[in-house]
Amino acid sequence: MCPMRQPMIIHDDGIALAADLETPEGCCGACPLVILLHGFSSARNRIHTLQAAAAMREDGFATLRADLYGHGESGGEFSKHTLYKWISNTLAVIDHVRGMGYTDLYLSGHSQGGLVAALTAGMEPDRIRGLVLRAPAFMIPRCAREGNLLGFRFDPDHVPDSVPALNGLALDGNYIRVAQAVRAEETAARFKGPVLILHGDEDDVVPLEDSQRMAALYADCELAVMPGETHHYDRHPEEMQDLIRAFCRKIKP
Repeated sequence: MCPMRQPMIIHDDGIALAADLETPEGCCGACPLVILLHGFSSARNRIHTLQAAAAMREDGFATLRADLYGHGESGGEFSKHTLYKWISNTLAVIDHVRGMGYTDLYLSGHSQGGLVAALTAGMEPDRIRGLVLRAPAFMIPRCAREGNLLGFRFDPDHVPDSVPALNGLALDGNYIRVAQAVRAEETAARFKGPVLILHGDEDDVVPLEDSQRMAALYADCELAVMPGETHHYDRHPEEMQDLIRAFCRKIKP
């Protein structure tokens, strides 16, 4: 018998990543697996991520929620995290679950985690079968190049050593430098599998226009615009779950 919930630590280049593997009843390694990535200044146990994972398991998918570098219960300093480090973490998680026998792999992410999921799938299009992206923050590289991120303006050609972030936190300037080098459109468009993008039309963090633009670049993408929904899916979580269930039923191998 496989445990329904299995806490684990996954290592990536000396950084310990806290994760939870949860399996639907009757699944023991043979079922498809979705890796869920949280957003900026968030963690794996936020309610909207738990709700998304629960909907996936109802349709027979195992789920693995991981805290990424500098967040939640994982190692690393928040100020030192970058998109590159999160991508490296995600690749390490993929390698880990493949070593456990999971081969039908999917990625899902919220906000910055959605951007990282899209980038990682573009790097490993042969290993990832599908994507579920919730308010993916595709604007981060563009904003970093424009010199305006999280409402803080800076000279993009002379990046400061420290950049203010949310809730009194700060980011190392390397976060900006890495984001400037990322080409989300080119990398994400390499992925040819099925994609679901969920985006609330009252999201005041990530522009809906970026999801609309990126959806047009994918070969097989469904964009679901949720009326009245915010960035954190706290108004209509049941609708979010219904859309995820319908997509999972359609793509399940």
